[in-house]
Amino acid sequence: MCPQQQQFGSFSAPSGSTVYVSDGVSLRTEGKQRVICVHGVVFAHYEVADRAAEAYAMITLCESGYASQVRVARSFGYSARSLRRYQTRFEAGGIGALARDAGRRVGARIGGRKERGRDQTILRLKTTGMSNRAIAGRLGVFENAVRKRLRRLGWAPSEPIAQPRLPLESPPTTAAVSTAVAVSERAQGMVHSASITMAERKASREEEDALDLPLASLDRDPLDRSTDRLLAQLGLLEDAAPVFAPAENLPMAGALLAIPSLIASGVLPIARRLYGSIGPAFYGLRTTLVAYLLLALLRIPRPEALKEHAPGNLGRIVGLDRMLEVKTLRRKLTELAARRVGRDLGRELGRRRVAERGHMLGFLYVDGHVRAYHGKHTIAKGYLTRTRLAVPATSDYWVNDGTGDPLFVVTAEANATMTRMLEPILAEARTLLGAGRRATVVFDRGGWSPKLFVKLLAMDFDLLTYRKGRVQSVAERRFVRRQAKLDGRAVEYLLLDQPARFLKGKLRLRQVTRLTESGHQTPVLTSRWDLPDIEVAYRMFERWRQENFFKYMRQEYLLDALSDYQVEPDDPQRSVPNPARQAVDRALRKARAGVDKIKATYGAMMLEQLQGGRLTVRMLEATQKSMRRELQEVNDQVETLRTQQKSLPVRVPLAQARPNQALVKLSTERKHLTNVLKLVAYQIESDLVNLLRPHYARTDDEGRTLIQTALQGAASLEPTDTELHVTLCPLSSAHRSHAIAALCDHLNESNTCFPGTRLRMRFAVADVRNDRKSGQVTERVCQEV
Repeated sequence: MCPQQQQFGSFSAPSGSTVYVSDGVSLRTEGKQRVICVHGVVFAHYEVADRAAEAYAMITLCESGYASQVRVARSFGYSARSLRRYQTRFEAGGIGALARDAGRRVGARIGGRKERGRDQTILRLKTTGMSNRAIAGRLGVFENAVRKRLRRLGWAPSEPIAQPRLPLESPPTTAAVSTAVAVSERAQGMVHSASITMAERKASREEEDALDLPLASLDRDPLDRSTDRLLAQLGLLEDAAPVFAPAENLPMAGALLAIPSLIASGVLPIARRLYGSIGPAFYGLRTTLVAYLLLALLRIPRPEALKEHAPGNLGRIVGLDRMLEVKTLRRKLTELAARRVGRDLGRELGRRRVAERGHMLGFLYVDGHVRAYHGKHTIAKGYLTRTRLAVPATSDYWVNDGTGDPLFVVTAEANATMTRMLEPILAEARTLLGAGRRATVVFDRGGWSPKLFVKLLAMDFDLLTYRKGRVQSVAERRFVRRQAKLDGRAVEYLLLDQPARFLKGKLRLRQVTRLTESGHQTPVLTSRWDLPDIEVAYRMFERWRQENFFKYMRQEYLLDALSDYQVEPDDPQRSVPNPARQAVDRALRKARAGVDKIKATYGAMMLEQLQGGRLTVRMLEATQKSMRRELQEVNDQVETLRTQQKSLPVRVPLAQARPNQALVKLSTERKHLTNVLKLVAYQIESDLVNLLRPHYARTDDEGRTLIQTALQGAASLEPTDTELHVTLCPLSSAHRSHAIAALCDHLNESNTCFPGTRLRMRFAVADVRNDRKSGQVTERVCQEV
């Protein structure tokens, strides 16, 4: 073969700068030149800086049918919307319209007095540490406009301040603590002023003391932590330091998006202060809490579900070689429950939540949740609404704010009713709200008790509940149609507002009755005389938020699942319903039903006789005599049972009710601890949804689904000496990816470090990050639906 033939037959591999638009179209860039080939033939050749030629080439490719509009735009680094804009310009003005310079429109005034004043305002606010979102809200512009203006002004952020943590040598100064508190509060998005009280500084200093860093790992390979496990076995390691390994498309690594909100919740410093240390271990307190919360957000809320996932992949998410096994996580939860400080943990978290979201606590919704028990032990029964049966169960009472987010949870002692639990629950709420702050408690008919209402009013709480019992109907002509817009929603009711008195006139309340289209009347009682009647009805019927919360927690976080089947001794003197009296009550109901049956039979017989029955006088008299005798016997039985019922006490001690039986109840501490951790996981999810709200139009309908999809998605990890880059894989559509990218921008502003490390976390979405680096994307609409 001649040299010319050899040269002709040799084909070089395509360079890394070649992009394949479709099967027959390729795009190649070398230096400042760009060539487009269609089926091996040069289609266009131009300089990269010639935007008009590039736009014309893209339009021609689309109109010729060589590639779709989306693939052409993505290959050239544009959005489909930008390509459509170029097509509109070309149709209107030809190639000359494509050569229009980017930037401000022709004739726009640059450098005017108003523009200069706004620039100075933006720089001044940004220098004080205000986020782009807050600046945009204050000036009444879009956040993208603020970001572009800062870029044009050449503003560069100063060196970010490190996360609050325990210093290695000296305690933090007051100024350092104040600065760290401001950064932490900005990360939560809950701070609207720069003033920090001395109490907040003291609390922040305690949190810094709790966030000490573990010893650096001696293992060189992040996927082989043999040395650290040996140190833990020797009792020389309290908690393994997270060490991250580079990873591409690591499954479920999107859960790291929850780390900034997890840090902002304060669960780690509070737990460190309450629990201290759980002893020498490779999986210490910090690792256990972080792992459990991330697993709950990944919809792995039970230790048993860990068997269905690869421990290596889950371990790399938290910086370890493998995740805790089932028995290990069970043992850790048992060790934490043995400290019996779960209620203190929930109380401290609730106090922190009240300080952050106090404006949402004007109305507190209280309701109980019954969790059925299917074990072998004999425990107290509770009424399960879903099945309408009394079954062995445990009851928890949850307190939620006006938006439906949980504030704290209280475990009832042996399924105590709401009338018995409302007073201690509100006593707990009073310690969180502080003295002098009045709130309205909303609950259902389970808490109906006028005597209890008097106590609640004495505790500086207003009440809002349904009226229980028979109520005289009101004429429909007295109802008035009310309309209003509350919480951004149009509301319309037929209402009647009138006073109501109880306890022989000692208790005066307000009754607002609603008339439905079917004619049903629903009376609502409240002590709030200052609210409009339509708002009283609206706040009462907003209990569906808490019902939806229970449904969501049951389905997504397995709230009904028992954390363990352990039992503990029950109080033998605890008052319970008398089983002997209950047996007499059942017999009495049966006897009274027999009386009603005899009377009904006698009435039917006499009615038939009056209508021409065939019974003779003698037969009728004999039948009447027999029925009178039977009725007398049943009445005597009723009187005997009534006398026996009065002689028996209504309630007796548990030891008397169940003689010669083991008096046990389900262990509550571990169940309460897992409830508190699931509560924190739900709050983390809610915080992410609130950050997503300005960037996603359907947040109310799909916000939690989108956050759940992002958390369970794959991501690439790229650790450096000072940062941990988390790059999420794109979502199912462009507008969802851009919404999560906007969420990543907010999380990056918090400068959060992964717990137990000094690695500052940086989040991005793959395609969106590449577009921003290329500088070829002008505007993106993140709310395309």
